Amino acid sequence: MSAYPPILLVEDNPLDVDLPHVDGVTVLQTLKSLILLRHIPVVVLTASKEDRNIKAAYDLGVNSNIVKPVGFDDFMDVAQQIELY
Repeated sequence: MSAYPPILLVEDNPLDVDLPHVDGVTVLQTLKSLILLRHIPVVVLTASKEDRNIKAAYDLGVNSNIVKPVGFDDFMDVAQQIELY
């Protein structure tokens, strides 16, 4: 287990939080460019199954890229797996 808590980036609707003009890729690039933050585990939770998006996330240093399941039970299973980080 890392000494740093994991960061979960939700990749739908620019980061799925109310950040104007900032998307998840930009946030990830910023995190990984900062020496003090680059070792924090990052898990991307996304609705995208496109290979180019998955590759881009791994190229930027994410630890996992998880496609959001549709069903509630499946989503809860994914949430429990994220806790392993």
